[in-house]
Amino acid sequence: MTAILGISAFYHDSAAALVIDGDIAAAAQEERFTRIKHDFHFPQHAVDYCLAEANLTPDQLDAVVFYDKPYLKFERILETFLAYAPRGLRSFMMAMPLWLKQKLFLPREIDRGLHDEYEGPIYFTHHHEAHAASAFFPSPFDSAAIITLDGVGEWTTTSWGVGEGNRVELKKEIRFPHSLGLLYSAFTYFTGFRVNSGEYKLMGLAPYGEPKYVDVILNELIDVKEDGSFWLNQRYFNYCSGRTMTNRKFAKLFGGPRRKPESFITQREMDLAASVQKVTEDVMLRIARHVHDLTGKDDLCLAGGVALNCVGNGRIIRDGPFKNVWIQPAAGDAGGALGAAQFVWYQIMGHQRTVHHPDSQKGSFLGPAYHSETVRQYLDSIDAVYVRYDNEDALCTRIAELINDGQVVGHVSGRMEFGPRALGHRSILGDARNRTMQSTMNLKIKFRESFRPFAPSCLEERVGDYFEIDRPSPYMLLVADVRADRRTPVGPDQQELTGIDKLKVPRSDIPAVTHVDCSARIQTVHAETAPRYHKIIKKFEELTGFGVLINTSFNIRGEPIVCTPQDAYRCFMFTDMDVLVLEDCLCLKTDQPPMDGADDYKRRFKLD
Repeated sequence: MTAILGISAFYHDSAAALVIDGDIAAAAQEERFTRIKHDFHFPQHAVDYCLAEANLTPDQLDAVVFYDKPYLKFERILETFLAYAPRGLRSFMMAMPLWLKQKLFLPREIDRGLHDEYEGPIYFTHHHEAHAASAFFPSPFDSAAIITLDGVGEWTTTSWGVGEGNRVELKKEIRFPHSLGLLYSAFTYFTGFRVNSGEYKLMGLAPYGEPKYVDVILNELIDVKEDGSFWLNQRYFNYCSGRTMTNRKFAKLFGGPRRKPESFITQREMDLAASVQKVTEDVMLRIARHVHDLTGKDDLCLAGGVALNCVGNGRIIRDGPFKNVWIQPAAGDAGGALGAAQFVWYQIMGHQRTVHHPDSQKGSFLGPAYHSETVRQYLDSIDAVYVRYDNEDALCTRIAELINDGQVVGHVSGRMEFGPRALGHRSILGDARNRTMQSTMNLKIKFRESFRPFAPSCLEERVGDYFEIDRPSPYMLLVADVRADRRTPVGPDQQELTGIDKLKVPRSDIPAVTHVDCSARIQTVHAETAPRYHKIIKKFEELTGFGVLINTSFNIRGEPIVCTPQDAYRCFMFTDMDVLVLEDCLCLKTDQPPMDGADDYKRRFKLD
């Protein structure tokens, strides 16, 4: 047995992943354990979980690998500072303590994290090598083109290459400060959302606007070539020398200062979102076409934070030249831990690779699970009221009935998802047919902005009945349109609505998961990969004729997806969720004893 531990840390979404004889044994993000969203510290809890899951001690590991090369990243920071000095001195000095205490001494930090019990080799991959490995090695392809796009690794921001058998090779790159991810983050910042977490909001806001600033972006901010390569005009950005993404020139270009966080969202922000989304999609598509021309491959693998832009992914599939596309579900930095571990197993150790279908990611259900006995012990300890179901069919039927009755159900079952998407094991479920469910779940349960869309989970065998898509989308990373024959005609007066007022119009017979542009971010559910979740949707279909549910992550605004039964019960009690399912136990809100602090918590997160 050969066990390899991959680690990502100290930038964004720290994580650990364990690969045993090439098989992905466990993977988790640190935030799920610490409850600090996007926790960047050394992933001590995630490391401990991975080892415990495989019943290993640190001395039984054969290799440990970190997902980038810290000295190269430090070189980039120093060179950038020197290029812009004396500007940026404050941000440089604020960054130095973490580098001098931890980042430049990673072997020491890793030794501490493994309790000084590990004596083996420590490897360091390049950041985009880890992304590329995470994209190709779990994929169902023997051979494929690879594209990685993110903010920045050491120096690289975008790369493309080829995966063949047990090797990945990156052939070309675009280097910092020219970054598609940082361009998108600049608009995330300027529209008042938080960088590295608000990009989803910007993508969700885009359909409310018109891409009226596309020409301004292309003329002033980014020069895009036919092959998708690009150059950013640093006159308008501040991320090289300051602590903000944009500067006064950027604000002047777009008619005034950035939106203050939590303030009213105007039509300008919606139009900015639509514009940068359009530019991003066009660049992604140009790169894909160029890489296809050069490689001649039919299959494409994607990773990096920009690969979480599921609208852009859908565009590559719809308008691009590749027959098949596979996207790493943990496409951001967390997935780098997995890619780094697999890179060592295949590329450094030279092991042969066996391709698995639909992939070897195991549905991305790679985190901890909690046994029924553990759940019951916890519920009993807090005097919770619950019904335990010995028969899973009966439990799934009951869940389907409650959803049909308009109830919102928090569902925890099996191993936690790895990556940013909840895929049925740590999900909040609702009725996609319910016209008011989208706003209800946003405002009363998620405590987030009313414009945010929800994703549908659909029986894989039925996806073509609802959406204009011809392939599975198990990881909720593709956007496609709702079928035309399911859409609701929109009257002349309704067509004139702008901005958030578009939300008032039901657009299909599954309105709660149909965005204002009639699109949806789709998850297809397969009976073998997620048997319990598939059964719930199947029971709902038998009851209603609809094989689709709302699926949103089991968390509230500002918090990570729940991990433990304790996390789930607290979220259940602190929101207006109606039902909680913990493994084989079902709790109704109306039966539960009060929990201290719930009312104050709700008041804290009320939005206009």
